Amino acid sequence: MTAPPSDGESPPTGRTRLRRHPERGVYDQATVHAILDEGLVAHVGILSDQGPVVLPMAYARVASTLYLHGAAGNALLRAAEDAPVCATVTLLDGLVLARSAFHHSLNYRSVVVYGTGRRVGDEDEHRLALAAIVDHVAAGRSAEARPPSASELRSTRVLALDLAEASAKTRSGPPVDDEADATWPAWSGTIPLTLVRGTPVEA
Repeated sequence: MTAPPSDGESPPTGRTRLRRHPERGVYDQATVHAILDEGLVAHVGILSDQGPVVLPMAYARVASTLYLHGAAGNALLRAAEDAPVCATVTLLDGLVLARSAFHHSLNYRSVVVYGTGRRVGDEDEHRLALAAIVDHVAAGRSAEARPPSASELRSTRVLALDLAEASAKTRSGPPVDDEADATWPAWSGTIPLTLVRGTPVEA
């Protein structure tokens, strides 16, 4: 018998349930939201007439909605309206170096979101989404920068994805060396990686 999901946890679907390393799967909304809030780039995929297409995009999360944006003529965003969409965000936390090549790995936190793209047509939601994307890149920036003009709004397309079908996958910790490799003369351990904001350069 499967235990019911805890508060804030979405039960995995056929698409979000992890099959390889299921112990790394996380389905609670707090973890999914935290990873999305820390990341800066989403890779968004659709199935087009020419085949699969995946593009990197800036994004923002507002409550349980993921907002993506691009030019009004963006072919991927146009094709994603009322169509299946998959968006992924990955945070790379470290390189995992084992004594064998086979057991090398990465420490990471990632989210996969499945949904149907919804074009944002309401002007208030459109403005809210664009402000959220600006603030996701630099907190508080939307209050400082000039807001979009009417023509700029028309030239920008915003797509919304519901986060109801989303899951996280994480790996942390040291390499898992085979006992037989314990005396192999190679260094074994982890090399942490972090994304650090540098000193601002004035325009």
